[in-house]
Amino acid sequence: MSATRKAEDDWEVLPTPPSFVELMALERLEDISSSEPERIERFRSLASPFPPGEGTRSFGGHVYAQSAYAASKTVGKGFVVHDMTGTFIVGGRLDVPYVYTVRHVRDGFMYCTRAVDARQDGKICFSCLCSFKRDENQKNFHHQPPAVQGRFREILSGKPPEDQTVSPSVDADWWIEAVEQGNIEEREFPGVDVRKVDMKDYNQSKLIQDRPDKYRQLTQYRLKGLPDEDPNAALTQVRERDAAGEYDNLYACAHMYSSDRNSLLLIPRALGIKNWTEMASLTLTVIVHQHSEALRMIDWDATRGDSPSDVAMKWFIQEGWTPQSAENRAVHESHLWSPEGTLVATSLQDSMLRLRKLGRVGNL
Repeated sequence: MSATRKAEDDWEVLPTPPSFVELMALERLEDISSSEPERIERFRSLASPFPPGEGTRSFGGHVYAQSAYAASKTVGKGFVVHDMTGTFIVGGRLDVPYVYTVRHVRDGFMYCTRAVDARQDGKICFSCLCSFKRDENQKNFHHQPPAVQGRFREILSGKPPEDQTVSPSVDADWWIEAVEQGNIEEREFPGVDVRKVDMKDYNQSKLIQDRPDKYRQLTQYRLKGLPDEDPNAALTQVRERDAAGEYDNLYACAHMYSSDRNSLLLIPRALGIKNWTEMASLTLTVIVHQHSEALRMIDWDATRGDSPSDVAMKWFIQEGWTPQSAENRAVHESHLWSPEGTLVATSLQDSMLRLRKLGRVGNL
């Protein structure tokens, strides 16, 4: 058996690394099927995911992003993820790795599709459809909403991103107070540096109080670590590979990963709800609108020097809101903006939100 074709039960979960490329690291397992178009390839996670609130469940953005990353290992050169819809079936565990089965649904000239199931202990905990496309090299039309940098210029210019508050493990007042009082020690969030913009003055206005759908939360985020899987790659090599688009799928996964950070916790804040009994993601769709330069996360113009520590990362902005809630469910939407004001991606998340436990009748 080759070093890249390991048995599923031969594994050792590594500690959670800080860099995103290490966090997403995969090893290849034996394929289930080699026939086309139903070829099924398998991968296994190596790093332990982040546990929000120091709980026993993993951060949902981890399995979402890593599913897309596993799928990206099965497509041809030039294909970059542009759309993914996933269903969270059960909460992810921290003590066993994810095993991803990637099924080739379609391999076309311009588009290709993969179906991914993530399993732990043999049971599916997450399932998704992921679509990839090539660059068509055509810019015939383009439109987008006004950029977030213009609409919130005064708020964003008040403090540089690195001076903003680090996004908490649980963006709820009770958790933040416990951390400030020293009752809880937060661990570092891996993969991306996420900062929460202070939006209190904006969201406490009468207009926002009367219209929860107008509530906004801005977060700024940047990649942690270089994107190359080879830790010994020279910076000149990284720059060449970056310009060639070799990291574009990793960048797309980083945007997906960051988009889920505290996303649902915006909803009770917008609705003025301080206590709830259950909250969980049901489905999440991310549409990547822009590829190439708009997607990339290294700021080469601001990089001075030849050491990895000299590399400057771009700060992207997530603009989040909730347009609707009902039936013990609520929706979170967001736009992901580049530093230049390009709308890079849109996310749409359906969630469960319960204010009290449901009673069970019979076998229901």
